[in-house]
Amino acid sequence: MLPLQGVRVIEVGQALAGPLAGAIMADMGADVIKVEKPDGGDDARGWGPPFGPDGVTSLYFHGQNRNKRGITLDLKKAEDVEALHRLCETADILVQNLRPGVVEEIGIGPAAMLARHPRLIYCSIWAFGDRGPMRMKPGFDPLLQAYGGMMSVTGRPEDPPTFCGASINDKATGMFTVIGALGMLRRRDITGRGGLVDTSLFETAVHWVEGQVNNHLHTGDVPKRHGTGGAVIVPYQVFDTADRPLCLAAGNDRLWARCAAVLGHAEWAGDERFAKGAARVRNKAVLLPLIAEVLRTRPRDEWIAALEGAGVPCAPVNDIGEVVASPQFDAVGIVQQLPGGGPRVVGLPISFDGERPRSLRDAPRLGEHDAEVLGRARG
Repeated sequence: MLPLQGVRVIEVGQALAGPLAGAIMADMGADVIKVEKPDGGDDARGWGPPFGPDGVTSLYFHGQNRNKRGITLDLKKAEDVEALHRLCETADILVQNLRPGVVEEIGIGPAAMLARHPRLIYCSIWAFGDRGPMRMKPGFDPLLQAYGGMMSVTGRPEDPPTFCGASINDKATGMFTVIGALGMLRRRDITGRGGLVDTSLFETAVHWVEGQVNNHLHTGDVPKRHGTGGAVIVPYQVFDTADRPLCLAAGNDRLWARCAAVLGHAEWAGDERFAKGAARVRNKAVLLPLIAEVLRTRPRDEWIAALEGAGVPCAPVNDIGEVVASPQFDAVGIVQQLPGGGPRVVGLPISFDGERPRSLRDAPRLGEHDAEVLGRARG
């Protein structure tokens, strides 16, 4: 039995954060019903190439909408809003990430929905948050990487602000939404009443840089970019070797001593400039070039073998193809073939009792389950 079997989720979502929250709960066993507009559905259906086996639905959409049933409702029509209400009579959770203000305009905002469905857990995903001067602004992940400060601390000091290659604000906000929904489910077990969960890409962005924010609040300093390096641990970054780059993470003084020995300079561990973590951070302008000079003398694989032999954490800098081809990627079994001729996608990064949940459905065709869920043909 999966942990969310018996839980019904209505997802009025699009793009990434809302659909990802739905996909996580679907993989954990919830019955997730995805609501899309009849004219074209979720915009992410067209976010390609590449596209799935049907040639028109993006792989992106398949990945975030697997394991759901899909229906179409025109929520500008009173009869379709009423159909949504009927679904919510049997639902536990509603997730929505529509443009700010839309749910109130069409009468499905949290106040209206919770008044009619007091056991419902209503999850709103915002761009900039549920309050403040930017409350009504829309937003996408790169905007929040920029506005939330993440770009300012990503990349090398000499480079312009750098965008993270993954949509980490969208994805983490989807995960925080699930965490909030599950917390409210637990509270409902005690009180019998649902409630409102608010998350936002902005708050997620701030959470990603909470260490830098905390440091600024304490010192007044504005954190700078450190390239691949860490701000408070040295060495903790990527270095070039004789052939390919290597990530080295000597995260404490004991590991640093082993690392220095492997590098052929055991004396560094006793040097007062480098012996303790805080000293290494203060003197990194001296230490890092010394490490870099040594690492360039031998190929990466030789360094990995020597460092791992001494118990020093390190890793190759893989591209996506190398990740997928690695034995560890195959061993964890995170890829699954979606049923019904769907594509292969990355599954849920959680196992229950040693088993990773399998998606029982491919992403729905637009309106595929209108008859099954609504008792009517699409349109």
